[in-house]
Amino acid sequence: MYGLPPNNWSTVLIRPKTKPRRPYMSYRNILAIDLAKEVFQICKTDHNGKVIYNKAVSRRKLQEILRKEKASLAAMESCATSHYWCRYAMECGHAVKPMHARTVKAFLTKQKTDKNDALAISIAALQPHVPSTRILNTEEQALQSVDRMRELAVSQRRSCSNQIRSLLNEFGITIAKGIAHLKAKLPDILEDAENGLPGMFRQSIAMAFEMLKTHIEYIADLDKKLEAEVKNNETCQKLMMLEGVGPLSAIGLTIRLGQPAIFKNGRAASASIGLTPKQHSSGGKEVIGHIAKYSADKRLRSTLYQGALAVIARVDKREARTQKEVWLKGIIQRRGKKVAAIALANKNVRTTYALIKNNTNYKATAIAA
Repeated sequence: MYGLPPNNWSTVLIRPKTKPRRPYMSYRNILAIDLAKEVFQICKTDHNGKVIYNKAVSRRKLQEILRKEKASLAAMESCATSHYWCRYAMECGHAVKPMHARTVKAFLTKQKTDKNDALAISIAALQPHVPSTRILNTEEQALQSVDRMRELAVSQRRSCSNQIRSLLNEFGITIAKGIAHLKAKLPDILEDAENGLPGMFRQSIAMAFEMLKTHIEYIADLDKKLEAEVKNNETCQKLMMLEGVGPLSAIGLTIRLGQPAIFKNGRAASASIGLTPKQHSSGGKEVIGHIAKYSADKRLRSTLYQGALAVIARVDKREARTQKEVWLKGIIQRRGKKVAAIALANKNVRTTYALIKNNTNYKATAIAA
């Protein structure tokens, strides 16, 4: 039931690059690891699913087990610290298979315990239809981390500015939308002794304004770092030739699709981001719905969507210059701008998959004069 034919292993395993490849069936055991901060659950099974041991270990003991065990398939859920442990297992000579936690949950039986979780991971790892998620190297993980830090800083800047604006509005003082208006007007408001603001409140708003300026400077510094990284990244420069793909979208696509081998085709890559319609079919009747709300990379999808809307705003006001713009204007006329934006984002992801996989450059096809 749990066995895996050897010719299927190549589609799901990620092998260490630092050591010679081993024959598929030489990975006789599965080391299923339920990740945690300090206490880890590791379940060792053979390739037929027979449990050899299932025990809780410390971080140091887990490292020792990975170093001493013969080359095996190390499986785990793709969650916090999974990139580190996958890279560590690969350095120890193991093949690795990180999997989406939602996929592993389908193999969980009985109650949810660490032992049962580890056993579910080992069962899921043996299924040929369960795909692996991507493992980021240290450079990619650092780039993603800086991008996440920027995302948090932008959220904090937005919250701080909205609070200042709304609190002042309670005292009858309104400021136009936008950070620029807030930065320009707030110093004069704080210096105006006749606007009726209590002294304690005035001081608190001044402190909040200093915090806001700190967020603004921090974001600007992160933007410079990301822009410098994008300029030095050949893949990002290649992707920015696509319509509606800017620096942030290029970073997200590079991280998400940097290993095209984990996707069957461009549609699978687009589906992983949430840009393809959901399907609910039965009895030979196909029902195609809307794009997924929850099973998606929402942040990357939002960035691609906003970039596509910016392109549509320009294209809709002038004549088409390329074959893609002709296609895009046709969708706008038939389905509207929002559907056209999703269609363009979907096409950009599929094009990205092809560019990275085939190591080619993008060039729009101009309309013949």
